[in-house]
Amino acid sequence: MRAAIVDRPGEIRVGEVPDPKPGERQVVVKVGACGICGTDLHIADGHFPPTPYPIVPGHEFAGEIVELGADVPGEWKVGDRVAVDPSLFCGYCGPCRAGHGNLCANWGATGDTVNGAFAEYVAVPSSTCYRMPDSMTWEQGALVEPVSCAVHGVRRVGVEAGERFLVVGAGTMGLIMQQLLQRSGAQVTVVDRNEARLPRAKSLGAVATAADVKDLNGEKFDVAVDATGAAPAIEAAFDSIRRGGRLLVFGVAPAEARVALSPFRIYNDEITIVGSMAVLHSFGTALDLVASGAIDTDSLLTDRLPLEQYPEALAKMRSGSGLKVQVLPGGGRA
Repeated sequence: MRAAIVDRPGEIRVGEVPDPKPGERQVVVKVGACGICGTDLHIADGHFPPTPYPIVPGHEFAGEIVELGADVPGEWKVGDRVAVDPSLFCGYCGPCRAGHGNLCANWGATGDTVNGAFAEYVAVPSSTCYRMPDSMTWEQGALVEPVSCAVHGVRRVGVEAGERFLVVGAGTMGLIMQQLLQRSGAQVTVVDRNEARLPRAKSLGAVATAADVKDLNGEKFDVAVDATGAAPAIEAAFDSIRRGGRLLVFGVAPAEARVALSPFRIYNDEITIVGSMAVLHSFGTALDLVASGAIDTDSLLTDRLPLEQYPEALAKMRSGSGLKVQVLPGGGRA
C-alpha cells in the first residue's frame, strides 16, 4: 500500500510499505481522512521523544473497517464506519490503574509510536474504534480526535458560566477550544499573530480578538489558555491572568522548551497552572458533539489533499496558511 513515511527527522517521502495485518482483537481500517496537527510537525522534525523511526504518522483519522482479526467483539463487522481514538494505554501501570491512561508509563499512540493513518490502511485495536453515524463525513470523523483533546482540556481547567477566558492561538485547536468554552458559558477573547485567522474566531462568537496580548490594554482574565505551545505565548498568557486565575497549557511545546514565570506571583496571586495531555475518556463525547453539529467543523477544514501530496500538506500546516489540513488517502468524501 501507499503511505507517508518519516524515515528519520527531516526525511519524508510517500512510498510503498507492506499492507497491515490485524493482530488479535485488531481491525484494519481503510483510511477515509487523516488530519495534520502540531504533533505531526514535531514528529517530522524529531522533537517528539516517544516517536521511533521510521514511522508512518497520522493519528487524527476515520475510515471503514475492511478486515477483522481474531477475537474481535461481535459488535464490529466489515463495512462499519469508524472514528479511531489513537490512544494506546498499557492498562497495568500505576497511572492506568488510577484511571489516568493518558499518563501511561508505557504510553503509545497510533501514528505517534506505531504506524498510523497517513496511509491507505491502518491496523488498530477494535477497542479504540467508535461507530460514526452515516451523516458524518470522513473529514468530520477525522476531527473527532482533536475535539476530544479539547474536551479533556476543558474538563481539566474547569469553566464557570460568565468567566472571561483568553485563548492564545486561533489555529484549529484554539478555535475548537473557543467553541467548547462558549458552550459552557464562558466569554472568550482570542489572540493570534496571524491576523487572517481572527475574523473566523470573531464569526464563531469571540467577544474580542487581537493580534497580540499587548493589544488588550492590560485586561485581565479569569482563565488563559495557550493553544500554541510557544514559550513566549505561554508567558504572555500567564501575564494576562487576574489574581486567583488559572492557566491551561494546552498547546504542544517541544520537549526542550522552557518558560519564565514568576514564582512569587504564582504564590502571591494563587495562580493555578494545569496541563492537558491528549485524550482521556473524552472521545465518545467528542464524537457526539461533532455528530450533533455542536462544533462548527466547516469553519475549521480549509485544505484537503491526496496522500501523494503529504509533504506539501505538512508544509502548508507549517506555514500557517490554512487551518485544519487533511489528507484523503481514499480520494474523497463518503
